[in-house]
Amino acid sequence: MKYRVAVQMDPIERINIRGDSTFALLLEAQARGHELAYYTPDRLVLKDGCVFARTNTLVVRDEPGNHFTLGEETRDDLGSFDVILLRQDPPFDLAYITSTHLLERVHPRTLVVNDPAHVRNAPEKIFVTEFPDLMPPTLVTRDRAEIQAFRAEHGDIVMKPLYGHGGGAVFRVTRDDLNFGSLYDMFSVTYREPWVIQRFLPAVALGDKRIILVDGVFAGAVNRVPAADDLRSNMVRGGAAQATELTPREREICERIGPPLRERGLLFVGIDVIDGFLTEINVTSPTGVRAIKSLGGPDIATLIWDTIAQKRG
Repeated sequence: MKYRVAVQMDPIERINIRGDSTFALLLEAQARGHELAYYTPDRLVLKDGCVFARTNTLVVRDEPGNHFTLGEETRDDLGSFDVILLRQDPPFDLAYITSTHLLERVHPRTLVVNDPAHVRNAPEKIFVTEFPDLMPPTLVTRDRAEIQAFRAEHGDIVMKPLYGHGGGAVFRVTRDDLNFGSLYDMFSVTYREPWVIQRFLPAVALGDKRIILVDGVFAGAVNRVPAADDLRSNMVRGGAAQATELTPREREICERIGPPLRERGLLFVGIDVIDGFLTEINVTSPTGVRAIKSLGGPDIATLIWDTIAQKRG
């Protein structure tokens, strides 16, 4: 069956297609003969109970520097599409939350991937805390005394914004680091929300594994190894992608979190695991699809569209 597919994403001219999972999904959709329409979140409109967007027809090509062509712009009722891919990157702020409220008006009559209500209710660094036994010791707060007590208990810690993304503002603070006070002050001024504080895991030097689950089932994985002079393994921060296999512990993690993901309509999810500890559950715009395929792994974009087809019928 051929679908009308809309994609809500960041400006397509800015993406790096070599590592962009959204682009992989668009290539596969086009290969299946689906009709593509593109819009950015600022084009959303709620009028008289109906959700519209100014969209452009879209053709994609796997050619860096020449990867898309936009066609005629039209004003479309988003409820007229068969599938909407909710794929803009964080920050997970009020603008993002508002877009989930609007898309909730058309889902599930139009299948939104991922379910917008559960995207809103499952921020990556909060949803994961429903599985504390799978995580490293973790604190969510902005209370200085609590952070100091946690640091005294665990020694080296990592501090990061609760709604950060892409490895931005992730800091390691050692037991004797004299920068803690200044870092606390900077976070206090910069972020109104609480922060995530976790026990530092030295094994991050060996990699931070990104594991993709499709409809709650393991689909593929890539190990992201940080540069020698950086704590962060995100590939946008210079991390190197390596082929990998799952350990028994990682398979246990997938089996534990799979059913809750499926129940919430979180069809495309990327989890992060360091040394057998679950650190994040990414539901907004997870990456890793192209890296996994380029390293000889499965074509997860095909699996995602097969699953969408099963749900749409």
